[in-house]
Amino acid sequence: MFADYSPRIPLRLILVTIFGVFVSLASASNSDLGPRLEQQLPLVPDVQKEVGFDPHFLEERGLRESRETVHFISDCMHVASEPGHYVYKSPSNDQTACGVYFLTDPDRLVELHFTSFDVPCDRGGLVSFVDGWELNGEVFPSAADHPLSLDERLSEFCERRVRKVFLSSQNAALIQYKIPQKGRGFSVMVRFPKNPNPCNILVDSLSDLFTLRNYGRRVNCTLSAMYPAVVRVIALGVGIGSPRGANREMETGTVHQCDKRGLQDHVQIGGSDGLDSTNLLLLDSICGVNSKPEGIENVMGCGVTSVRLVSSGLFDNSVTVAVRPATENDIIDANLICGV
Repeated sequence: MFADYSPRIPLRLILVTIFGVFVSLASASNSDLGPRLEQQLPLVPDVQKEVGFDPHFLEERGLRESRETVHFISDCMHVASEPGHYVYKSPSNDQTACGVYFLTDPDRLVELHFTSFDVPCDRGGLVSFVDGWELNGEVFPSAADHPLSLDERLSEFCERRVRKVFLSSQNAALIQYKIPQKGRGFSVMVRFPKNPNPCNILVDSLSDLFTLRNYGRRVNCTLSAMYPAVVRVIALGVGIGSPRGANREMETGTVHQCDKRGLQDHVQIGGSDGLDSTNLLLLDSICGVNSKPEGIENVMGCGVTSVRLVSSGLFDNSVTVAVRPATENDIIDANLICGV
């Protein structure tokens, strides 16, 4: 997102690294996720000195967090799933642009509160907040799936001109930064407040059930898993039948290829090599009312697996799916392969 830097972050490296992180977690339990994704350091005197903290830094700002919630950012690509205080201090005058990728539960948002900020504009210093994730030049959620424009989702700042609090629209957010002056940096407090109406979801769990719902709105909602995955539809109530506000009592079963039938409300199942859901390679689009689908597993041999609920606003749509990482044996019989 940096105007004077292209690519803004070594995105191909980040993409490969993040895929590696998620794939390597395939045999880990959910309880292992936090320690595997990020480095945590206690706020001991040595760290205080290194970061440049005043001893009463947290207390003066009313941020009375436990010692375990202070995280020192040391990697250029840092994926974080824990709330708490995150601190970065530039170790050199390097011009490299880096990123902190925040990811939380599907029903939560990412709230960032900059508690200190020292990034001079001279020499090209810059920090940006992105409402979502950016990888390889593609953004999640895509422009077609987000209520705000790309310009509205991006805030860039340097010197001390920084809005205190930023709030994402989904469970993913990003801080990009380029700080080519040793000793300069920032600290940010991270919270994950509840999202009463989750729509777009970036998946970080290994195997789980997820529900996409439009709440009667004319919106598109996308679930994206950043690995080849197996998708199974658990329950379907999309379009066809009673309009919004009426009870659906008659089951129609699952209707396939709904987009080709000209039905506006449908669920797209497919994959892609990047985060932009508009580049989705489509396996099927389904609609109808089916409380007990056939249980067919769809195997996506793609870097990103997506389920996208497209809604006209005429129906209160919802779809529940089970998603798990695809094994080597699954990929052999994949229903969809990207990049071939």
